[in-house]
Amino acid sequence: MNKKTNPGLKIICLNRKASFNYYFEDILEAGIVLKGSEIKSVRDGKINIADAYAVEKKGELVLINSHISLYKQASYSNHNPTDERKLLLNKKEINKLIGKIQREGLTIVPTKMYFKKGKAKIEIAVAKGKKQHDKRITKKNRDWNREKSRYIRKSS
Repeated sequence: MNKKTNPGLKIICLNRKASFNYYFEDILEAGIVLKGSEIKSVRDGKINIADAYAVEKKGELVLINSHISLYKQASYSNHNPTDERKLLLNKKEINKLIGKIQREGLTIVPTKMYFKKGKAKIEIAVAKGKKQHDKRITKKNRDWNREKSRYIRKSS
């Protein structure tokens, strides 16, 4: 059976660490403001969002700690790799997210970055941190499923 994929969607970067460290409550798609040299570097796939998170500054959401490598051909007009980058959302969505962060003690983490119809988009999740014992249970289940599949392969 063929897998149906969205032809206009090109995934650039995934944050696998986020699903291990957090429980996701809500997932949203947001645009991201990038400079010319940043978008060139993103198109080359030179981006890391593993340690990134979003915070509220002056009524806007800003992505912090994302690393976009320097673009060699940009020379003097290059960007700062660890700059704060503004996320583009509707005002209603921003207010809802800010309320969740302040009231419930949740955080906003990016889960993946992709191109959709030529525009850079970032998928953000409103998340709650896992405790250490929750992470151990997740790892234990993952290992058990791996062993189970090995056993089934050997027996058949």
